[in-house]
Amino acid sequence: MRLSASAIAFCAGLLVSPWAAADELPQRWVSAGGALSEWVAAMGAESKLVGVDTTSQYPESLKALPSIGYQRQLSAEGILSLRPQILVGTEEMGPPPVLSQIRSAGVKVELFSAHADLPTLQHTLQHLGQLLGREEQAGKLFEEYQQQLEQQKTWVSQAQAQQAAPGVLLLLGHAGGKPLIAGKDTAADWLLQQAGGRNLATHTGYKPFSVESLAGLNPDVLVFSDRSLSGEAARAALFKENPVLASTVAAKAGRMVELDPTLLVGGLGPRLPDSLKRLSTAFYPLAKSAQ
Repeated sequence: MRLSASAIAFCAGLLVSPWAAADELPQRWVSAGGALSEWVAAMGAESKLVGVDTTSQYPESLKALPSIGYQRQLSAEGILSLRPQILVGTEEMGPPPVLSQIRSAGVKVELFSAHADLPTLQHTLQHLGQLLGREEQAGKLFEEYQQQLEQQKTWVSQAQAQQAAPGVLLLLGHAGGKPLIAGKDTAADWLLQQAGGRNLATHTGYKPFSVESLAGLNPDVLVFSDRSLSGEAARAALFKENPVLASTVAAKAGRMVELDPTLLVGGLGPRLPDSLKRLSTAFYPLAKSAQ
């Protein structure tokens, strides 16, 4: 039987790949990134996780796993005590000396990009799929994600034919304290744009604003995300610590939308399409609800 050139190349790739055989794939995983942990679970490999960081809150079952702390403040001792074969995280993971210690102990450390765009997500899922031996599931997940975003884009276009894009600000805070404003090149900015909002912040990254400057932007909608409080408690704390916000168009009209802060960590995660629908419905109340 003659093999095609592409088939020969594929087989050769398997022979040289360090993860070619199923028994060589890492079986004990630690994840320091909420989105990555969710994708591992979405590929049906949650049972491989032996520890996660504090941003890994979904699915709910991950909360029962040992915690390795916050992704930027990891401890080598805590991670190595779980006897992992691989540690995955984004470039936000650290500090670097700890990662060096973990590598020196023989643990594979894989860093992924946290950049919020589809090409980055595709690369992330492909690489995770290879490490898990679940390339097919990874490919299907990306295709479904792409389709959901296309449907979202169509819905937003139709909504904008009826209503102008609202000016929006996303505030990331802690117990209502002085919030950080999400600017360009952040997962938050990507989220606002995909939902059809017009981000009024023009800086890059997350930046603190004076409350007077914040109020001066006068957003039509305020999206808030608190890392320690939720629901009415988060909203009440935000206004108590930043009373000038009450003078904004958004506050006067009651157009306040809460967002889970874990959605903003580690790149694009599997829950984002559903969150986009909820945001879009809040941005365009006159349009038919996003399906």
